[in-house]
Amino acid sequence: MTSNAPAQDARQKLLAANAAAANALRQRFAAAGTLVVNLISSPGSGKTTLLEQTAKRLAGGHRLAAIVGDIATERDADRLRAAGLPAHQIVTGGACHLDARMIEQVLSPDAVGAERFEDLDLLFVENVGNLVCPANYDLGEQCKVVLLSVTEGGDKPFKYPGIFSKADVALITKLDLLPYVPFDVATVRAEIATLRPSGTILEVSSTTGAGLDAWCDLLTQRMAACKSITTV
Repeated sequence: MTSNAPAQDARQKLLAANAAAANALRQRFAAAGTLVVNLISSPGSGKTTLLEQTAKRLAGGHRLAAIVGDIATERDADRLRAAGLPAHQIVTGGACHLDARMIEQVLSPDAVGAERFEDLDLLFVENVGNLVCPANYDLGEQCKVVLLSVTEGGDKPFKYPGIFSKADVALITKLDLLPYVPFDVATVRAEIATLRPSGTILEVSSTTGAGLDAWCDLLTQRMAACKSITTV
């Protein structure tokens, strides 16, 4: 039988290096009083649309920006820029997640457009569409958010417990489509709460605006908490 120990050792070293980079980023964000939110979901759950609508509600009174990860194209970053949200696209070229070193590179003083990511109140990281890999990579964020659209089906929390157990906030999205798909909100909420008892669960629709006030209120409260820490 062939041992997989070398592969496991390499993975552990990779995760350890990522953790070190993430801790350095977290200290940097804390010193700046910047709330960093890592959005994780399957493709098509509504991350980009949610950020477009969030920017419309918060950008007037807060300094916002986004880092977007995708395997190919800058389409999502282009959409966010059009919505008035400064955005930098990371094209991973096949990698199924972002890691802390990628975020470091975007924030490097030598990076193109790096000045747009200074003195922020809120930095969104829209991760690569995937419920598995991104859950294992800390990006130095203070808040991990998982999105689950009603069109994906209600079996996802227990099928992908890693991310649902780690996410501080779970958003049930595309609520406006609920009448047209089989999705038991109460059961899904109960499963998410089982995996993350201390987490927050919100139901939202970026199309109708349902739940977006509660989402923005949560972000505003967390931004204020980040600022209060820097003034202590």
